[in-house]
Amino acid sequence: MVGFSGETGAWSGPYCHTALILGKTMNRRIYCVYNQTRECFLSLGVTPADTTFARLKGLIGKLKLRVDEGLWIVPSCGIHTFGVLFPLDLIYLDESHKVIHLIEHFPTFRIAPLRTQATSVLELPTHTIYSSQTQPGDKLLICSIEEIAKRFNKGNAVQPKSQTQRPDTKVAYKAVTKEESFSQVKE
Repeated sequence: MVGFSGETGAWSGPYCHTALILGKTMNRRIYCVYNQTRECFLSLGVTPADTTFARLKGLIGKLKLRVDEGLWIVPSCGIHTFGVLFPLDLIYLDESHKVIHLIEHFPTFRIAPLRTQATSVLELPTHTIYSSQTQPGDKLLICSIEEIAKRFNKGNAVQPKSQTQRPDTKVAYKAVTKEESFSQVKE
């Protein structure tokens, strides 16, 4: 159950991570972004900017984004990078999280184009779009790590191709057949 606790002065819920900062409890929601069309993860640590202050602040003041970080600006149909010290990959999404526009390596101190069909924008590290081969029309799944795990365990989401064929399977099979052949020679 999501709610605000008057005792701790913090939000709680299944999608919140609690941190103790300067003696105060602070909850941060962290989401994963999974491209269902291409069957790959874009990020494992996207923070939503869903309040007026969070949208205004954005990534201002950060020195860089780690490979697994990002910011999901909700609602938004465009962004700016004034005060942002590093380039970004931008993914514009509609209300069903379908990709409607992409910008790779968007420079600092610029205003990104507005897309009136967009309801949110993902700000991700550069090369994320290229490495994931994300294209307009792709369907993204944005949810908590726990929700992703449940979906994969239930079989609701297709397992990524890289995990369906394990490279060590052939090695294990060869090792077993060698052991069997040695045991047959000894007998």
